[in-house]
Amino acid sequence: MAKKALIEKSKREPKFSTRVITRCQICGRKKGYMKRFKLCRICFREMASRGDIPGMRKASW
Repeated sequence: MAKKALIEKSKREPKFSTRVITRCQICGRKKGYMKRFKLCRICFREMASRGDIPGMRKASW
């Protein structure tokens, strides 16, 4: 879980476009971010196993 100050800081408009920090919408994590789902890998995995993401399910064989 990211600090609230860092989450708020990343929401501000950066001085240069390359400084944009993408963060997970749920926990605020910046590493392991999936652009398509706007989630980090951990939150994505939890939501996929619960069935919250349409068309996505955890593989089991």
